[in-house]
Amino acid sequence: MIKVITIQSQFWKLKARLLIPVILLVILCSLPFLVNEYITSILVQILLYMALGQMWNLLAGYAGLVSLGQQMFVGLGGYSLAVITEIYQLPIILGIITGGVVSVILAVIISQPIFKMRGVYFSIGTWIAAEALAVYFSNWTYVRSGQGFNITASYELTTVDLYYIALVVGAGAVVLVYALLRSTLGLALMAMRDNESAAETVGIELYQTKLKCFLLAAFVTGITGAALYLSIAYVQPFAAFGIDWTVAMVFMVIIGGTGTIEGPVLGAVLYVILKQYLYDYPGISMIILGIIAIGVIFVAPKGAMGTLYERYGFEILSARRWTKDSQRKKRD
Repeated sequence: MIKVITIQSQFWKLKARLLIPVILLVILCSLPFLVNEYITSILVQILLYMALGQMWNLLAGYAGLVSLGQQMFVGLGGYSLAVITEIYQLPIILGIITGGVVSVILAVIISQPIFKMRGVYFSIGTWIAAEALAVYFSNWTYVRSGQGFNITASYELTTVDLYYIALVVGAGAVVLVYALLRSTLGLALMAMRDNESAAETVGIELYQTKLKCFLLAAFVTGITGAALYLSIAYVQPFAAFGIDWTVAMVFMVIIGGTGTIEGPVLGAVLYVILKQYLYDYPGISMIILGIIAIGVIFVAPKGAMGTLYERYGFEILSARRWTKDSQRKKRD
């Protein structure tokens, strides 16, 4: 009798897990028709920043690779879109995909020297690479040097079109991270984050694991950068490769919760809302965000979602894979 009840309970839990994403997807697809254009544009930003946060969290929160140079892929995505659509007059979708591909190529090129660095040196190395790209692009006549591009192709799209592009990118990033973390590669990433020496001892190849994670994050960040600049409609080197992008990623992950899938989602919502209110204070907006981040670190070091899980066991998208023994202990 107890066994039957347990099976039924597991069945309903499985149905709930399948039903909730379907309901959520229907709601997200319907939102542009339920809210005004301004709210839709805010949702576009939330979805795209959510994708950026997921990729930075994948690197820092799961692989232990704290990059301060992810803006290099945002900039490459924006410039790839501009070159493909403005110079070659090719479709927007090709420009977005090119942003991801070019980002992967750069990631492969810099991975060899970057991965020889550890800790803070890795962080500084990635930041220097991004700054070098900003200087190079500002002097490269092929991309109009410091003049930048007006991305006129974006004028052909409505806010609703941008929303669905952002939805595919944002939701795709969440699904991708969730699937990855429940795979063998995900387990290797978390083992490497906790203890590189121990991970190597059990047969995990550190360089290959880091490289796969780095390339994946570069590809998605490049695509997201292209989608962001599709909504901005103008790309300029020092803005495209500016550290503000990575500051936003770090803020979202710290606020939401490092090492959680839901953290960057919550962080993106809070960041975009705060950004709207801080538009009137451009000189001190970064200072205010920094103070908020420091306050959260003191009050809830693991972020909102990390603290909720630690105290109450609450999580929506779990990357944990339970064995039969651990499931039995959890029920007991």
